[in-house]
Amino acid sequence: MLRIGILGAAGIAPAAIIRPAARRSDVKVVAVASRREERARQFAERHGIDRSYGDYPQMLADTGVDLVYNALPPSEHAKWSIAALEAGKHVLCEKPFAMNAEEAARMIEAAHSTGCRLIEAFHDRYHPLSIELDAVKASGALGGITMLRADFSASNPFNPASLRHDPQLGGGSLMDLGCYPVHWVRAFMGEEPTVLGASASLNPLGADLSISADLQFPSGAQALVTSAMVEQAQHLNSSLEVTGTGGQLRVNNMVFPSRGHSITLTTEGLERTWTVRGFETYDHQLEAVVDALQTGRELPTEGSDCLANMKIIDAIYQAAGVGR
Repeated sequence: MLRIGILGAAGIAPAAIIRPAARRSDVKVVAVASRREERARQFAERHGIDRSYGDYPQMLADTGVDLVYNALPPSEHAKWSIAALEAGKHVLCEKPFAMNAEEAARMIEAAHSTGCRLIEAFHDRYHPLSIELDAVKASGALGGITMLRADFSASNPFNPASLRHDPQLGGGSLMDLGCYPVHWVRAFMGEEPTVLGASASLNPLGADLSISADLQFPSGAQALVTSAMVEQAQHLNSSLEVTGTGGQLRVNNMVFPSRGHSITLTTEGLERTWTVRGFETYDHQLEAVVDALQTGRELPTEGSDCLANMKIIDAIYQAAGVGR
């Protein structure tokens, strides 16, 4: 039985870990911690969690917790993921992994030194859709890849009280949304790009409301990565387009494919559209985590992958002139 403790009584936790765990017989969420004891207690009661703590170190000292799900703001990821690792816990850390690559490197070193696993929660990477896209590329149907376009934009009007808009807490469209498109193009190409240029629009607090970055891969392919927190209600786009010498690929709803998605491949003037079967992305992610802890198998969103993604995010911010 894998026993999970949640750091932060966060709104993402029910979908990301509580409900997927409840759908399994070999996993149980047993504890939650918040800086406010009453908030932790209410969260635990609402979700049927055995223990609640009004202090993070107390939960990390709980010997009945095997894995910590770090749902804290990005500004707290490094500190408390490292503390959890040093307490002998495995960690599933929400994206973005850290505030910058320097923090990410320290987190990965802590995982190495403690022998515990540290996994970034890019849940979409574990859905069968990702395996299907890898297969399309491997088939050679696209020929040589020349251009990728990846976008994640969603309704999120500026709110100075929201951590998603506060740069001190790790807010901004690139950190909150754009980290996904960066990950998509890196995963699809299997290469690490350089940043050619970037531009951003900022909110009054200095966090990016939107950002656009041009990337160059060693193989010659280029990528345009964009993200935006838009004012319009109910706006949501998470798409990947790939152009090659032999055809084009378009994927709609990369982030939540179980809620409806499409894959369209155009080659030699013929267009084919299909979907792949799968459960919620978070169920696939938890399945992968359980398997990795049992087998020792390395996951695609841990170790060097986490550091590489943060390096590109840092470079995009630098190219866009966004101070952090």
